[in-house]
Amino acid sequence: MTLCATSHQRGTGAPTGAATVMSRTQGRRRLTAVVKVVAVANQKGGVAKTTSVQSLGVAMAEQGQRVLVVDLDPQACLTFSLGFNPDDLSTSLHDVLVRRAKIADVRCAVPGVDGLSLVPATIDLAGAEVHLLSRTGREHVLARSLEPVLADHDVILIDCPPSLGVLTINGLTAAEVVVVPLQCEALSHRGVGQLLETIEDVRQFANEKLRVLGVIATMYDGRTTHSRRILSEVGERYGLPVFEPPVPKSVRFAEAPELGRSVLQHAPSSSGAAAYRALAVQVLDAMRSG
Repeated sequence: MTLCATSHQRGTGAPTGAATVMSRTQGRRRLTAVVKVVAVANQKGGVAKTTSVQSLGVAMAEQGQRVLVVDLDPQACLTFSLGFNPDDLSTSLHDVLVRRAKIADVRCAVPGVDGLSLVPATIDLAGAEVHLLSRTGREHVLARSLEPVLADHDVILIDCPPSLGVLTINGLTAAEVVVVPLQCEALSHRGVGQLLETIEDVRQFANEKLRVLGVIATMYDGRTTHSRRILSEVGERYGLPVFEPPVPKSVRFAEAPELGRSVLQHAPSSSGAAAYRALAVQVLDAMRSG
């Protein structure tokens, strides 16, 4: 494993190497999840999907998990939010999908977070999407690429793009379960139904074991009747588990990406950080229960 030299936090002296990642968790109690690969998906943008991947990844790493987060979005927001400049990266997930590199070659240790690694994205990933369209078995490219590193990690979180294109299909095919971040407003609510249709298609044609693990309510304002109603309707209408607590709206989430840090690092005592720590416990428990 490498520490990408293009990190905003360059020079932190973070250790590298697979053996180092293993040693970080020595002496800490780590319960490996039964389910390992989680796609975080919602085709509607602006629902805190990337924030959820980043925050859950950091929170799980704090609990002793060896976590790999995969940035499957050409906008590379997860990569940037974790402290890397996508414009300066020499290799990324794009190179993996077009068969120029392996996951282990592009995987980066995230500075300041023991046990957390990233497969970064760049804008070149948009070209990989076009490339995949002409390939046989295109839905399975990411799944096959991840196979050699599955044993290196307890949890793999895939940040899917805000679309239902071939990259998202790859993420869903590679995953065992899906977590759906949901902003508690009507348009995001509608998108859940469309996503569930796509998940059913993937289940039928590419990954029959795929299932929805649950919903995370984001940017939640418990003072409004609208937010509370939308949240309750999702569980009732679609029969999906809703993880608790909802993640409250906070300016801290907007501040953190510019610093290349998660809200758990930027504002560790904030209500948002507390929510994601609690959610990480619930998600891990749900993964272990199968």
